Amino acid sequence: MQENTKQYYIITMGCQLNENDSEKIQGILKNMGYEKTDKIEDSSIIIFNTCCVRENAEERLLGKLGEVKKLKEENGTIIAIGGCMMQEKHMQDKIKQSFPFVDILFGTHTLNNLEKDIKKVLEKKEKVRDILDIDGEIIENLPIDRNDKYRASVTIMNGCNNFCSYCIVPYVRGRERSREPKNIIDEIIDLAKKGYKEITLLGQNVNSYLRVEREKNIQFEKYEGIDSFAKLLRKINEIEGIERIRFISPHPKDFTDDVITAIRDCDKICKIIHLPLQSGSTDILKIMNRKYTKEQYLNLVEKMKKNIPNVVFSTDIIVGFPGETEEDFEDTLDVVKKVHFEQVFMFIYSRRKGTPADRMENQIPEEIKHKRFNRLKELVEAQIEDNNKKYIGTIQKVFVEGKSKTNDKVFTGRTETNKVVNFEGTNDMVGKVLNMKILSEHMWYLKGKVV
Repeated sequence: MQENTKQYYIITMGCQLNENDSEKIQGILKNMGYEKTDKIEDSSIIIFNTCCVRENAEERLLGKLGEVKKLKEENGTIIAIGGCMMQEKHMQDKIKQSFPFVDILFGTHTLNNLEKDIKKVLEKKEKVRDILDIDGEIIENLPIDRNDKYRASVTIMNGCNNFCSYCIVPYVRGRERSREPKNIIDEIIDLAKKGYKEITLLGQNVNSYLRVEREKNIQFEKYEGIDSFAKLLRKINEIEGIERIRFISPHPKDFTDDVITAIRDCDKICKIIHLPLQSGSTDILKIMNRKYTKEQYLNLVEKMKKNIPNVVFSTDIIVGFPGETEEDFEDTLDVVKKVHFEQVFMFIYSRRKGTPADRMENQIPEEIKHKRFNRLKELVEAQIEDNNKKYIGTIQKVFVEGKSKTNDKVFTGRTETNKVVNFEGTNDMVGKVLNMKILSEHMWYLKGKVV
């Protein structure tokens, strides 16, 4: 590390909410005079923004901490760990015991204190543990330094009230708290003025936006009549300059009719709906505490197909949940066959300490989990190949993201249905939505030509 440098390096683990938090961390550090570096050895501060949804996230963090120990010893680099994992008491204890050189531990509710915490380490040479075990307030107006010039994520709510039996999120992100409508709209208007074209709305359960506030009669400032997720979508659709709207992750039980009609009516909302399934078995869904059945899920899909022209779906599926029988797994395969998902994010069940599912006695052997996962993967890939063939010869609106990471002679973008399209282009196309003819399919991407 060069002397007198103020450079930072962030390692982000997990979902888009974590990525959005990392952009806020970058904004805080930028305001403090730090510059971003892509060389970890040159950094004067290293921040890990952690996730705890998957077990291998812990293993990855602990491995990385072993790697940066030498930088701490040689350069005095400040090491900070934040995010969901730091809300888990056993992880706090493990870091303190096994990695005492870590300077700062901060949680999901104390991101706004990061500048103060760093200054405390620098000025007083003290270790800092800045974690709240209760639900934190939503802090507005945090600085943010975004990683993309044309696409931005906007958090509309924090926390979750669903308590799915496999999920640690409600314990580390807290209960549902919605942002005020005016703050969301103002943020998106500002992004549009800066040239952003695509907005992704984020939340653990976005389509329950403002539900808790209505139930508790919490009064937000009246703003453009927005009192539901559907009305928020309609208002964002009116913002000049925004060309695409996406949102993740909704919950099937909260897909009300007004949300479905808003998706239908709003031309900027992408007509690919992420609809997490998790399991196709009604019995397993009940144990998961998902609050819908296989039949209700399929009926919801059919309702959307009838009401939203050309709608397609993506989903999440967990394989090998405790107690899952062969019949239960066949139900999952049956739903996949019937819905014909555009994308499937598949996960082998991972035990998370502190969740009800971790305490269940009927855990599935790893060998069976992996065999079922491979069967699901084979089905999904066959469906993707079929879906891709339907694109060949069609004209698609493609949002151009930039040059391919693997070939700087090729540009890449995405269709409204989130399909990656590679094509020959020029730098002035980046950030625009262009019509492209799809020439061929290659499983994980399509090849196109600007028309």
